[in-house]
Amino acid sequence: MQLGITRPLTEAEQDELSSEAFDSYDAYCNRWPKSVREWGPSAVVEWSGEGVWLRDIRGRAFLDCLGGYGVFALGHRHPRVIEAVKAQLDRLPLHSQKLVNPYVAEAARRLAGIVPGNLRKSFWCNSGTEAVEGALKLARLYTKKKTFVSTTNSFHGKSFGSLSVTGRALFRDPVAPLLPARFVPFGDAAALEKAIDADTAAFIVEPIQGEGGVHLPPEGYLAKVREICTRRGILMIVDEIQTGLGRTGKMFGVDHEGVQPDILCLAKALSGGVVPCGALVSTDEIWSAFHPMPLFHTSTFGHNPLAATAAAATIEVLTTEKLPERAARMGERLMAGLRELWRSYPKVLAEVRGRGLLVGMEFVAEEAGIRTAEELFARDVLVAHTLNNPRVVRIEPPLIITEEQIDLFLSKLRGALEAIGK
Repeated sequence: MQLGITRPLTEAEQDELSSEAFDSYDAYCNRWPKSVREWGPSAVVEWSGEGVWLRDIRGRAFLDCLGGYGVFALGHRHPRVIEAVKAQLDRLPLHSQKLVNPYVAEAARRLAGIVPGNLRKSFWCNSGTEAVEGALKLARLYTKKKTFVSTTNSFHGKSFGSLSVTGRALFRDPVAPLLPARFVPFGDAAALEKAIDADTAAFIVEPIQGEGGVHLPPEGYLAKVREICTRRGILMIVDEIQTGLGRTGKMFGVDHEGVQPDILCLAKALSGGVVPCGALVSTDEIWSAFHPMPLFHTSTFGHNPLAATAAAATIEVLTTEKLPERAARMGERLMAGLRELWRSYPKVLAEVRGRGLLVGMEFVAEEAGIRTAEELFARDVLVAHTLNNPRVVRIEPPLIITEEQIDLFLSKLRGALEAIGK
């Protein structure tokens, strides 16, 4: 397969590249038990993207309401991020490991300017899972305690540390034993209070459970968690990998309750959907646990200038284009339309819920959700169910989506629900 193709493909090239992609995916990639050719109508090869649109190799355009599970907050290939990354690519794609890189420093400064309270020090990594790993390690170093509390139905990653605090036994049990962790119901502050003991280092929580099915906690829950963690002397780690950077209608999910965590984990949208990037952020005091031995936590590709440049540009776009505020407005329009459809199709839709542009549609049965996603795909719209709850179909479009595109999605969803109803 030829690399770096930018010109339009002939029909013969489209056929050849598609066939090669299927063959190589089946032969060399981690895959489902069946061949990708058996995926049905979704067995298509992606090729390009721009804004809210994703195109396959034959030019079919999809309205991307999946958004890479939250990666494409700025849409596909936002021009300001692409321009900055191309310039850095021409100059220095990766760092020397020895010298100071100005763009890494600038990205850290900009991130410190938007995170809550006095969070300031950051470690740049490659994914949300890595950010959680670093947060767990930092919590142990600072508190000198070993155990963690998390929530049932949560999702924090699948590496050993992050999996230890992921609240779904399906993923944990086959590779046990893991780090010691206890699980309490999401939204239940009293259960958290009871679960803390003398060896608890931290409580890790999502402001909204994304992979768990887009579940919002009761009002005031995060503020109560903050009070409990402070009073009981444990750290509050907030996983904003999916909710952060404007997704919920504010810059961070904790901003809805004015809460400052002790450690904040970020990824997904952090680099504008251009290169992999994650980060953990904490206070000077907590970060001092790393200082006796800075090599406690490093990564060859961490703090790399390409990802940092993308992150710096992304933060600039989020703030100057006021995308958190836009997400709040577009979310209100989307939820209003979804509630109307919920009333119209109660035998198919059980509930709609969300905040900003992180929205879940819970169906009366898993099959109804799968069928609706398939019907939307047939209508050139991308959505997907949540990892921990297949009955919930997630809607997570780019924050740049317009009112007209929201209405287009709602129109296509109505058609899909009508087909399911019949």
